Amino acid sequence: MPNRSKSTNPLEDLFSETLKDVYFAEKQILRALPKMAKEATTPELKQAFETHRDETEGQIERLNQIFEGMGRPARGKTCDAILGIIDEAKEFMDDFRGTDALDPALVASAQTVEHYEITRYGTLKTWAKELGLDEAAKLLDETLQEEIKTDKLLTKLASQGLNRKAA
Repeated sequence: MPNRSKSTNPLEDLFSETLKDVYFAEKQILRALPKMAKEATTPELKQAFETHRDETEGQIERLNQIFEGMGRPARGKTCDAILGIIDEAKEFMDDFRGTDALDPALVASAQTVEHYEITRYGTLKTWAKELGLDEAAKLLDETLQEEIKTDKLLTKLASQGLNRKAA
């Protein structure tokens, strides 16, 4: 296997590459959230998507700060995982538009995104600590906590009526 390392620390390279992946993902999510808000039929779900869009802008800014702190340009690399998740969300919107199952489908899609992000940010935070990137770890934890909060809100919305309405 060829050595793809760009520095003397392969974990730092892995951290940097994963940071690019999540940067790309956040940019794609930022584009998808307004469409999901527009499709949502309940005011609470629309508001959740709009609030998370605003949070996502802040999350991208934190990623910019981390790149800057590492002396690297803030740029993404294509994340096939998030593209697949977003494509699936588009299919759900097309398949369930006009039915009571649309909002639960939107919640399911959004939670798939949140779970992906929770995994990524948790991993990045752990690696940042290991690398001694304390400020990056702090910024990543801020985003991680927002993603967890959003996931819990989506669960609450689904369990307090969206799923029952579709049943």
